[in-house]
Formats: sequence, C-alpha cells, structure tokens
Amino acid sequence: MKVSPSKLYHFLLNFSLILIGTTSSIYAQKKPNIIVFLVDDMGWQDTSLPFWTEKTPLNARYHTPNMERLAKDGVKFTNAYATPVCTPTRVSMMTGMNAAHHKVTNWTSPQYQVSSDNADEQFAPASWNYAGLSPKAGIPNTIHATPYPQLLKDAGYFTIHVGKAHWASVGTPGVSPYNLGFIGNIAGHAAGHPQSYFAQDYYGNKPGKNTMQSVPDLEEYYESDTFLTEALTLEALKTLEAPIKNKQPFYLNLAHYAVHVPLQADSRFYQKYLDQGLDPQEAKYASLLEGMDKSLGDVMDYLKAKKVDQNTIIIFMSDNGGLSLTPPRGGIAHTQNLPLKAGKGSVHEGGIREPMIVKWPGVVKPGSTANQYVIIEDFFPTILEMAGIRNYKTIQELDGQSMLPVLKQPNYVNNDRSLIWHTPNKWIPNDGPGINYKSAIRKGNWKLIYNMRDGTKELYDLKADIGELENKAAENPEKLKELSGLLAAQLKKWNSPMPIVKSTGKPVAMPDQTTSMQ
Repeated sequence: MKVSPSKLYHFLLNFSLILIGTTSSIYAQKKPNIIVFLVDDMGWQDTSLPFWTEKTPLNARYHTPNMERLAKDGVKFTNAYATPVCTPTRVSMMTGMNAAHHKVTNWTSPQYQVSSDNADEQFAPASWNYAGLSPKAGIPNTIHATPYPQLLKDAGYFTIHVGKAHWASVGTPGVSPYNLGFIGNIAGHAAGHPQSYFAQDYYGNKPGKNTMQSVPDLEEYYESDTFLTEALTLEALKTLEAPIKNKQPFYLNLAHYAVHVPLQADSRFYQKYLDQGLDPQEAKYASLLEGMDKSLGDVMDYLKAKKVDQNTIIIFMSDNGGLSLTPPRGGIAHTQNLPLKAGKGSVHEGGIREPMIVKWPGVVKPGSTANQYVIIEDFFPTILEMAGIRNYKTIQELDGQSMLPVLKQPNYVNNDRSLIWHTPNKWIPNDGPGINYKSAIRKGNWKLIYNMRDGTKELYDLKADIGELENKAAENPEKLKELSGLLAAQLKKWNSPMPIVKSTGKPVAMPDQTTSMQ
C-alpha cells in the first residue's frame, strides 16, 4: 500500500507527540501558544480594515471581515514595516537582523548559487548573501544565524511551519524548515510563489509540467476543488490537534502563498467581485484576498472551538507591499496602494508599510490602535519575550527591539529610533519609483531616501505627507545632513553590501558623501 507523504507526515507527527506529551504538559499553564499569520505581497490598502485615519475607496473594494474581527480583539499597527521584497523580510523575521545587516537584500533564487539580480550597465553586483539564511556555518553567500523557532523548540514549544518558506536556495541547509527549528513542515521549500493555486493542477505537480515552484506535500487534495489557501489552512489545523491534546504550547508559522502571483481566481469568491464591476484581473486578486481572510477566520474559529483561543497570540503581517499601479514585470495592474507611493520592490511607503494586527488576550487592549513605528526584525525578540524565553544566546547580533512596550501601551512613542532599508540590487530590469539601488532611513516622522545611481536624496515628513509627494530636502538641510549621517554610519557599521561602479571599480558613495538633492 502506497502512503502519501502528507499522510505519513501526520502519522509520524502524532506518534512523536504521544512520546513527548507526558513531559510537555508542564509548559501548558505558563506559556501561550503563538501563531504568525504571514501574507505574501499584501498591500497596506488591500483590506476592508483601514490602517489609515480614514476609509478609502480601496477599503470599500475588498471584503476581509476576519481581519476586522481580529482588530476588534487586538491592536492594529498603522506604522508597521517590512522590506521591499519577500526573502529579506522572512530572513529578518527569522534572525532579528536588519536586511542591511544580514545582507540578504533581494529575493533568493530557488536555484543553487544563482543570484536573482538583473544585469546593469552602471553597476556591477553588490556582494550580498544571495543564497539566503543558513543555520550552519561555512555555507557560501549565506547569513549564518540562530533562528528563533529553534529557541522556541528548545524551550518546549511544538514548532510548525505551513506554507511559503523561501529563506534560502536549493542545496543549502536553510532551505528546509526542519533545519531552522521546526518540528513539522508542510509545503515550505525554496520557491517564492506557487506554480498553481489549483488542486486540479496538483498545485503545479502534474507530471511533465512541474517546476521548482510546484507546491509539495498536498497530494491528498489532488483532483479536488480545494484551493491552495484552503488546503494549507486545513493542513495547519491538523497539525494543532496533537499539541492541543497533549497540552503542549505550540508555535505555528502559517505563511500563505496568497496573494502572490499567479493571479488565479478562488472560485468561492470570484463571481461576487465580477458582479461588483471589477475587471477579471482585479476580481481574481480580490478573491485571493478574501480566501486568505477566510483562512484567518477558520483559524480563529478552530482555536475557539478547542477552547485555547484565550491562551493563543495571533500576529498578522504581510511580507512586503502590494504591486503598484504600473506592475514592474508588465501585465495588467491588479492592486494599488494609494495614498501610499509606489509598491512592491520600492523603499517608498507603498513597498514597505504593511497591515499588522496583534491579538494577545489579557495583555493587548481590544480594539486599540498603535501608531508607533515597528519593523519586521522586531518579531524575533518580541515572540521570544511573549514565550517567556530570556537569556537566550544567538550567533548573530540582534537589531530588532521587543514590541511589548507598544503592545501593553498602544500610545507608546519612541521617535529616537531609526529604521533602515537597503536595496543595493537590481530587482527588476527597469527603475521605478524607489526601486533598484536605493537606501532609506526613518527617524520620527522624517524619512530620507538615497538614490545610489546619482547620489540624490529625498526627504519627507510622513506625518504631513504620507504619500511622499513633497520633497523637503532643500528646505531642511540640517535634517538632511543628520539622516544622511545616521544612515551612512549604520551601513558602515554593518559592512552592508554596496554596488560597484563599473567605471571606477569602487563601491558606490555612502549617503553622507554626497550633497545632491532630487
């Protein structure tokens, strides 16, 4: 009798939990369960839940009632940041390091030792870690770091990854969630997007048609009408059965492939958006969003039915902004981020500001809003502090800061901290707003963007100008100088990768070495 890999996985998973169940119960009354619900390519405006001071037409377009429900039970972050593209965000989350520090500054190719950078006439490639994250030392072109799931596992948590991983390239140890501290893994591998969301396509695994983007581990759903988002949700909930039964605290990293391309309609929701008057591409995108939101609701319903909802933290986040009005890879525009400028791949707000919600019963005030800016590397120390894990040791130096002060007091303000973004790469063939060879820093309400191509700088007051429409560089030379110096000092301290100017053979100038203003 042939047993599918997913069924074999669940058998071994339950068997192992029977063995450890007797010792795991000592953690149950002390440690909360933790779920990170991570969405791919979801923009700040791609939801019926407004993250701004007012609702917009885009908020009216989409239907995400479970995000609204989560926000009523938790705190909504209006200034939560990731990186412009996916792998740097995921590595920052796993390591607690800023992308300019861990040097995984672009997405990792699933192919072994292949850089995803495009060729450029002006610059030779920066020396970045294009093979991603590695828990093992000595792997070329990787960042060697301690991932926090390993620390959770060591502290008695049952750690599970479901969905997109995309931390490293094939042929390196970081490609496998098992090597990063996860006891269970479903569908996590090297690829950054699914070949297909459709079960009829075997999620891309049809013989002769499969590629590196084919989603593994979901054989039992082949030939059904189960959309990929739904299949991952069903599998995620199965993995929670045993730890809940054994009273073992769990950590679930539920990382959906949605809403990344390919744009494929989730038939459960597609027609309603066509009926609203959306064109087919926009309707497909909206259906992907609502399917993701249904998954969130299903998880919340499951926790309540199992009577563990009051001891479970849920953290909702996206890995980068939505695609912009002019898609960098061509094709039909399917989402936008207004009033934010630009989108995925950009250091402008549309590429890095994300929808984030945290529910923590008994700690977070329900229905609250936090305006303090936070960034993805903050997840590492925050999650470990949530789990009560202290005095832990890591290979790497952490850049993230615990968000507990904000979670406990949503009106908490710290304008002295600087956030940094660094893209010394050619992500797409053509430059767009804030895309390719850009660095940025935010301190307080001020944000500086540095263009490595020509040394020009932009300066914005985000409190007055969230759309980054008015460059204030000429009017504020002292602020421009301050932020240029802070950005340069940090990039130098981290030895951040910089592109090489072909005409000179030298790295591009640091932001404090130029005085140009756009």
